[in-house]
Amino acid sequence: MRAESNGTVRRILCIFPRYTSAFGTFEHAYPLTVGVQAFMPPQGLLLIAAYLPEDWPVRFIDENIAPATSEDFEWAEAVFVSGMHIQRQQLNDICRRAHAFDLPVAIGGPSVSTCPHYYPTFDYLHVGELGDATDELIARLARNVARPARQVVLKTNNRVAMTDFPIPSYELAEMKKYFLGSIQYSSGCPYQCEFCDIPGLYGRNPRIKTPQQIIAELDRLRECGMTDTVYFVDDNFIGNRKAALDLLPHLVEWQQRTGYVVRLACEATLNIAKRPEILEKMREAYFVTIFCGIETPDPEALRSIQKDHNMMVPILEGVRTINSYGIEVVSGIIMGLDTDTPNTGDSLLEFVEESRIPLLTINLLQALPKTPLWDRLEREGRLVHDESRDSNVEFMLPYDQVIGAWKRCMEVAYQPERLYARYQHQCEYTYANRIKVPISPELKSWANIKRGLIMLRNIFWQIGVLGDYKRVFWKFALGRLRRGDMEGLIGSAIIAHHLIEFARGASRGHHNASNYSIRLREATMPAE
Repeated sequence: MRAESNGTVRRILCIFPRYTSAFGTFEHAYPLTVGVQAFMPPQGLLLIAAYLPEDWPVRFIDENIAPATSEDFEWAEAVFVSGMHIQRQQLNDICRRAHAFDLPVAIGGPSVSTCPHYYPTFDYLHVGELGDATDELIARLARNVARPARQVVLKTNNRVAMTDFPIPSYELAEMKKYFLGSIQYSSGCPYQCEFCDIPGLYGRNPRIKTPQQIIAELDRLRECGMTDTVYFVDDNFIGNRKAALDLLPHLVEWQQRTGYVVRLACEATLNIAKRPEILEKMREAYFVTIFCGIETPDPEALRSIQKDHNMMVPILEGVRTINSYGIEVVSGIIMGLDTDTPNTGDSLLEFVEESRIPLLTINLLQALPKTPLWDRLEREGRLVHDESRDSNVEFMLPYDQVIGAWKRCMEVAYQPERLYARYQHQCEYTYANRIKVPISPELKSWANIKRGLIMLRNIFWQIGVLGDYKRVFWKFALGRLRRGDMEGLIGSAIIAHHLIEFARGASRGHHNASNYSIRLREATMPAE
């Protein structure tokens, strides 16, 4: 499905802003790979690019790969951008540069949809999802491409059904330069965790694409060069369990047809551990990672943030169950909850060791608009509007104590010895449970072998020779080499290197303590 054209042709420049350095963007891993320069292709902008009238020329620039140039702005008649709160500074910078060429700039996406006041200089604010606001924006630009006299706010009232979504314009992105591929199956989540803005933004009744749409998107991703891992960016992969069960056989068939070249990953609530029928099909479809918002191992804290569904199964038991299907758990953890005590940091570190989860994104609590947490803290007078802080929450514990505990957890949890011990466990007790995939012609091609050899060379040189934790690395690496486990060696070493380097910077105060922080920092790559 595309927007209709009235015969007027407009040249649209879609720009995705640079990320501020964050735990989950893996920038320290890129030098160990072959040509990777960015995290994931942005679904929102590529979807909008595919929805524009067919005769409208579109350029897509991801400034994590290269900045938009003067020639790009001179070519364009209008600029579209989208992003998250952590990209706020970069979004406003793109607007400033576009206005230097007197171009109208429209912004959409989750940040502007929750905080329109963050973006006072933009010409058009697109609030909400793809829908009638999008059609109105396109119609306005078709009539007149000049900048409006004052800011125009367009709000989506009628959303385009996900079954009518076009395939995102993956062909506009340099897919081989991304760490992960991305695909969206559903939108919305049935749960209402106190801190989460997903139900407020996208609803509690998950809307889904058809299996046929997903298979067509996966095929397009492959055509455009994506050969590694594709991440389902859904708010909750099992938000509609029946739909997930309907999709999985199609994914299994697709993997069999394409030779299991692509690994799959997703986000889901921990109660997926109660669904062996789903986990078994996910194993067959070659899902290798699930991000679970565990948030805290403290049952009282889980109840306080309305995350009771995490207690449907004991957390450690749930993690081990998921691992038994060959699926590694990545966990989200929150510090600064009202139930935290001076001992919370020690308890969290104990949980890290017991769970053997290598990758835990440890964030400070941040109150987001359109969440029950925001409403409660506003009533209690505990929202802090100070952009020099890492959180807008007035914690029950002293702020400096919470920050100190966060830094200590980052430092200790990601000490090389501890992290590699957890990866050793994953290799032996999780990765070993994955299905044995056939070695397809693509996997044993010289191009793929050469790529693996280059990554091994990069890892051995930068970590094994130049690194300052080389003894820990070689102890792990030699064990993997003896077992012929190149896959476990390469995957673990690349991710571990980012975690170690990022955690070191975090413990020294060089990074925000929350991915949602209002504290503005410079992006990792300055625009020209």
